[in-house]
This record gives sequence, structure tokens and C-alpha cells, in this order.
Amino acid sequence: MHDNRSSAWRPDRGDGTYQNPVLHADYSDPDIVRAGDDFYLVASSFNHMPGLPVLHSTDLVNWQIVNHVVPRLTLAGYDAFQPGKGIWAPSIRYHAGMFWVFFSTPDEGIFMCRAADPRGEWSAPHCLKPAKGWIDPCPFWDDDGRAWLVHAFAYSRSGVKHRLQLCEMSPDGQSLLDQGRTLYDGSADLPTLEGPKVYKRHGWYYIFAPAGGVATGWQAVLRSRDIKGPYEARKVLHQGQTQVNGPHQGGWVELANGENWFMHFQDAGVYGRLVHLQPLRWVNDWPVIGSGADDGPGEPVASWTKPGMAASQTPCEPAASDDFSSDHLGLQWQWQANPRPYWARRDHLGMHLACETLPLRDGRASLYDAANLLLQKFPAREFSVTTRMKADLRHDGEQCGLIIYGERYAALGLRLDQGEYRLSWETGWRGDRGEVNVAARVIAAWPDACALNLRIVVRQDAICTFSYSLDNHAYTRLPGTFAAGPGKWVGAKVGLFAVARHEEKESIGTANFSFFTVGTVD
Repeated sequence: MHDNRSSAWRPDRGDGTYQNPVLHADYSDPDIVRAGDDFYLVASSFNHMPGLPVLHSTDLVNWQIVNHVVPRLTLAGYDAFQPGKGIWAPSIRYHAGMFWVFFSTPDEGIFMCRAADPRGEWSAPHCLKPAKGWIDPCPFWDDDGRAWLVHAFAYSRSGVKHRLQLCEMSPDGQSLLDQGRTLYDGSADLPTLEGPKVYKRHGWYYIFAPAGGVATGWQAVLRSRDIKGPYEARKVLHQGQTQVNGPHQGGWVELANGENWFMHFQDAGVYGRLVHLQPLRWVNDWPVIGSGADDGPGEPVASWTKPGMAASQTPCEPAASDDFSSDHLGLQWQWQANPRPYWARRDHLGMHLACETLPLRDGRASLYDAANLLLQKFPAREFSVTTRMKADLRHDGEQCGLIIYGERYAALGLRLDQGEYRLSWETGWRGDRGEVNVAARVIAAWPDACALNLRIVVRQDAICTFSYSLDNHAYTRLPGTFAAGPGKWVGAKVGLFAVARHEEKESIGTANFSFFTVGTVD
């Protein structure tokens, strides 16, 4: 079974209140929808597969991962590691008895998937519009039966910035019916305008959209009596005097009891984009988010009374620990690209990773570019990870272990060299010109394979220490520390690896992992 009770961070205080972030993990660009008593959240997944996670809650505070919309991307190039590409800024809606997710890939275009049950199988991605740099799509079905799509632009691909565009869409979500028109140009007042979410309330059309940039931006809202505009704009949420930088980009939801809530992210650097929940109230047909006066932008709340649901959800967090007893990987795990079936298998002994041959960078095998790293998000500011591993390596250059991964990485594990098992610690970092620099040292060596525990402790500012144990009890800590770094558009990740530094062979080594436990630190 998969342990859904990671105690590294708990947003539900158990006394009728919650603390932010409600998701202390890198669920970037979140959007939410309510369907009856259920809430579903989707987030960007970039190049990681399976892609586009679906989370579920009944109270907006306690969330669990329940599915992924896209098992793999069948677009050219996604069998290889492509950092920062892939699935950007999805929107989720419930319409005509179906759940709809729209998303973009920055170089290919705008796509749609749908499902009757978010936990079930989603339709394959359908491309509405092949286009470079058309991003952050959000659909809207109006009361008159017409359908629309609002999107932003990635300047790096399209040469357009600060603008939102409106296109009419076929009601079945299959195609766009025109070339689009500029809905709002934020060059002067809302720089880096993007991530639109479209709603209608009391005859007003609203577009919730972030501006100002990821790290220091704010949340804006545009409103108009006509979906085509003109729109007036207002800043509704900013950092103010709080510690929550750049509180923006997310979704609004109204409860059955009339309460209103807004979910958004905060860029926390190496930890990724963390998800916060803010109370929302309406004043003169404008949303006021967080705390503050009615006539100014709100500020994020650090804690608040939980949403007033009829039934309280049992406290939980997204899965982190895994005992590998299931016949499938836990939903918290993602690869760096489309996976191959033989990379991982499960049996009564745990989970086995195959030593996949590393790709080459500048003629050298590069762990940095490995697609078969099995990773998950950091679950808290401080946490520990412990795994037990037994290696069955067959060729020199095969290696397996525990890794912290980003544009800087550190890996502790066993490597077979000249027929000897060597416990090695390897660090790597990507330079400004794209080169990967690697340093490694041998910690210990044994003539035969042995089972050992590997542990990482992550403390404030993502400062990591590594250690190992041969007896499942006493740990030897490696000297020095490692400062984790974020990846391309994502936070640092932690996970497992099995790789080979030789050409592909018929017989390859494996690593068996019997558990992966995430916990608190002293």
C-alpha cells in the first residue's frame, strides 16, 4: 500500500483552522473546480511523467493525489529529458457532465482532455491549436451556448508579452473558430499578464490573472459586462506586509453554502511553487482576497478558519512515503520523461529499478540528463527520507541509490567498478553555458553486494546531509552538506535512481528498494 500520511507538513491544525500553505509542495499554476461536494485541483507538470496531476479534497485544506491526466506525451522529443518544456498551466472545468482540462505545451500548442470521472481514464490530448508560445488556456461556456477560450503568450516562443487573447471555441472543445483578438494589453499596468481564469457572476465576466512575474507578482482581476470587453482591472491580492512573496495565479471556487475561496501559488525557490488557500469576499462586484480593507488589495493569510463544510475531512496530505507493496508506482512518483516499461517493476520484495544507460553530454555520460530518475516533490521545508537498497549490479559503471535533483544534484549510492562495490557520493551542477560539472568521491568499498540504508535529511534553505547504515540502525553521516537547487521552472526533487555508464547490453543490473519513508526531523 502507499502511505498517504506524510507528517512532514500538516496544514489542518485539527481545531477548525488551517495554516498555509495547504500544499507544501511544488504544485505549480494550480486551478480548481467544484463538482457537488468534491474539489479537484490540477497543476503544471512540465517535462515530468506521468503528467498533469489531479488532486482531490472535500474541504480545500486536506488533499490527496488521485490521478494524472496524461500518462505520457506522444509528442516528438518527450522520450528524452527536456527540462522546462512539457505541460504548462492547465485549467480544469466541469461542464455538461464532464470534466475538462485544457493545457499548453510551449512549443506545440493548446490541448484538451476530458473525462466523466477525474479518477478514471482521461481522453488522449487533442490539439485545438498548433502554435508556439500560446500558453495558459482557459475555456468558458456561456449561457447562450457559445464557447470561448482565453490564453496568454510566452514571449520566448511567440515574441508577444503582457497580453491576453480571446478566441471563440466550438462548444465541443475540439477547435477554435477564429484567429483571436486581444482582450487586454497589460504592458503599462499589468506587466507579464498571464495565467487567465474566466468566470461569470451576476452578469459580469471576470478574468482572474496574475501579473508582475513569478517571484514578486500580484493577482489581478479584470471585469466587463461583455466577454469581448472592454475590461477594467484591479489588483486584488499582493504580498503587502506578509512573508508570502508573489501570491498569484490560481482559481476561485464558490461553496454550496455561499462561501468563496481562492487558491494560488507562492514561489518558494528551491521548494517550488507552494499552494495557499485564501478567503474571498465580494464587495461591489469585485473580489477581495485574503485579509485587508474592502477598497484595496488583500494580503495573504497565514492561517484561517477552515471552509464551512457540512462534514469535515479526515486530515491527510499527498502521498510521500511508499512501501512498494502495490503492483503500481505511487502517484507521487514521476519520471523525467516518458517512461519505458522495463525501468521499474514490483514484486513481494519491493520495487526494482533497471540500470538504464545514461545519455551523453559533450561525449560523457551525464546523470543530469537521465530520463529514468524516479522522483517526487519536496513535501516540507524540513524532512527526512530513508530507503533500504540491495544492488545487483552486473557491469562496471552501473550505479544506484538515493538522489536530490535540480540544476544542482547530489547522489549517494553503490557503483560497480573493477568488480568492486563502491559507496560513492556524486555532485553535479549545470554551468551558465550549459556544461555539467561533476565531482565524486568514494566513501567505502566492499567485494560483494550488501543491503544498506540510505538517508537524506533536508533542513531550512534545503541544506541536505547524507548518511548510510549497514545494520539498519546506526548511521554514518557523510562530512559536509549539499545545498539543493531548483530545476527548470520546478523545485528540487528527491528520489531513486539506477543508471549505467556503458553502452546498452542484453543483461543489465538492477536495484531493489524495499521502502521509501518520508518523515520529520529533530
